[in-house]
Amino acid sequence: MKHSNNIRLALAALMGAAAIGFASCEDQPDEYKSTSGSPEVQYVRLPESADSVITKSYLQATVCLVGNNLRSIRKLLFNDQEALLNTSYITDNTLLVDIPKNIPAAVTDKIYMINEAGDTTTYDFHVIVPPPVVSAMSCEYAAAGDEVTLTGDYFIQDPYKPLKVKFNDGTLPVTDIRSISKNSITFTVPAGAQSGRVCVESVYGESRSQFVYKDNRNILFDFDGSHGGLAGGHGWRPGRIRTGGIDGSYLYLGGAAMLGKVGATWDEDDFAMNYWPEPSAGFPELTAIPSFANMLDTCDIDDLALKFECRVPETSPWSASALQLIFTGNQDVTALTANSQYYNNADIARGLWIPWQTTGSFSTGSGWTTVTIPLSAFNKTHEGQAAGKTVAKNRMTGFTFFLWNGGVEGTDCTPDLDIDNIRVVPISK
Repeated sequence: MKHSNNIRLALAALMGAAAIGFASCEDQPDEYKSTSGSPEVQYVRLPESADSVITKSYLQATVCLVGNNLRSIRKLLFNDQEALLNTSYITDNTLLVDIPKNIPAAVTDKIYMINEAGDTTTYDFHVIVPPPVVSAMSCEYAAAGDEVTLTGDYFIQDPYKPLKVKFNDGTLPVTDIRSISKNSITFTVPAGAQSGRVCVESVYGESRSQFVYKDNRNILFDFDGSHGGLAGGHGWRPGRIRTGGIDGSYLYLGGAAMLGKVGATWDEDDFAMNYWPEPSAGFPELTAIPSFANMLDTCDIDDLALKFECRVPETSPWSASALQLIFTGNQDVTALTANSQYYNNADIARGLWIPWQTTGSFSTGSGWTTVTIPLSAFNKTHEGQAAGKTVAKNRMTGFTFFLWNGGVEGTDCTPDLDIDNIRVVPISK
């Protein structure tokens, strides 16, 4: 439990503070004895800092109440939200507690402490509700008129200040919001939406999305050159390109049977795309593309993610093998050293996308979805084991998609995967 983890970490800090004159919450559970009377809170502080005094803190934060007769507390609330009390972390003089995660319905800016007799003692304290956190969008390349869902946190609909969603870096409002929960907003993309951040404004503040809508930065493959990306692969399997997708032409993988048994189907013709560099023939090393090279120079691998849009029709669901995402270096393969041995080279760390693993089968319905895989997750072997390393900058001159293996048992299927706008972008910039 998050509460228990927070408490344990805070307890360690609190025990250190005891050495400089503050009582700790170190008592053994079997030694706890409740008291009568009413509590007195002198101040609230951070658990890890003995000389800190705070008057406010965020939801789910751990705080320490300091005062007298705190063992008399039977029930404690922040505004109208009850906190979980653990007697292991309560003494006469200190009480360690997590502020509840739920947003209060009635904001009074008080802590309520109720004793055995039912008497209530209050203490002034402000619980801060953060501004919205806009983490992801179901499809970053959705067109105007399409229904999409934002996910994140603290999407609060207040009757006196309704929640707002705005495109074009906060200048174009959404007028058709279908539903709102604390962690998601479903709405229709407005006419005139252009590439930029999506902003969400609540009664508690305004925030910009961590992603960019229709992000055209550093697109490696767009399969038609519309965003400056490459128009296809280069190798034994350059990929089957179709038109009329979410954003022009797209890569198609599928049209054949995929057996559920791990590694049983090896079908490069239907389920692979190779890009092996050959600069002399007009196929540059990916790391020679200026935008990609600059990003690798200025960002750590852990700060980057591979993104693409994908459609898996509900008529052709996917339930076997992993989509292997393999960056390769010139030491692994080029057009002049063409080979397939790198597919099962355990020294080449790669990403694996297996969205059907938890549900047994996966489709995106009739629409497209944005797939985001941090480069820090490019740490697997072809069999799904830990590679003991992540993708390295000197092994990013080429790229391969291959639907194969992954180390997870599935079920027989005939999947179709449509893929577009393959890009590497900063995770939160």
